[in-house]
This record gives sequence, structure tokens and C-alpha cells, in this order.
Amino acid sequence: MELEEIFTVHVKIEKTIELQNNNGDSVVMISFTGEVTGQYFQGEVLEGGVDTQVIGKYGDRHTLSARYMLRGKDYTGEVCQIYIENNGNVHNKMNDVLFRTQPKLITNSKALSFLNEGVFVGEGLPNEMGVDIKIYKWV
Repeated sequence: MELEEIFTVHVKIEKTIELQNNNGDSVVMISFTGEVTGQYFQGEVLEGGVDTQVIGKYGDRHTLSARYMLRGKDYTGEVCQIYIENNGNVHNKMNDVLFRTQPKLITNSKALSFLNEGVFVGEGLPNEMGVDIKIYKWV
């Protein structure tokens, strides 16, 4: 199988809230906005996007769960929205990728209806403003 890039979410971190726990897991909640570029969709991340990260006491586990909504235009020029639920793990041993995820996408775009049923992979890459999240489809 090969991967086809669907779009990139250019995340702009807005605010973080932390719960530090010396006796167990700690939690960081990160609110964000941003822009989206790609061959199938161009748009913006709407206000309200949040990434919740749970970090194990000994750094042995670091999960993330982000939920956010996009608004923009599909490749046919139609205005549409895309919802993304992005769950995954931070990988400390990878040099080029911060994390990998298994995104679930829902859209009201007829042209992008394949997003509602496809199998996707997400990768987080560092950038100056926060992180770029590349969403790929298994083809």
C-alpha cells in the first residue's frame, strides 16, 4: 500500500493548560487554530480545536487526542466543513516525526465523501508556529 497526502493542517498553538501530577499521569490541553493547504482542500481551523495529551509519570507513555473542525473549499470550489478526531502517540525515537495518529474524518463535501470512509494516517512535524499535521490516505 502507498500513502497519498490529502492535506496539511498548519497548527498555530493558542493556549496551553497543564495538570502536573507527581504521583501519576500528567495532562496538557492545547487549544489551537491554523490553516489547511492541499490538493483536495484549502481552508482554516475553526476556533475550539483542542489537543489533550496524557503523559505517563515516567515518560514511558505520551498519548494525544485532538478534535477540531475545518472550514474552507474542496477541490471543486464548493464550501464545506471537515471534522477531524486525531488520536495517536508521541514517538521519542523518531528523528523526523513528532507523532503518528489514526485520524477519523467526517465531511459534508460531496466531492470529498471518500474522507468519510477511508483509512488515514497522520504525522506531526515541527514548524515555527507549532506543528504541521500531514493527513495521508492509504491507497
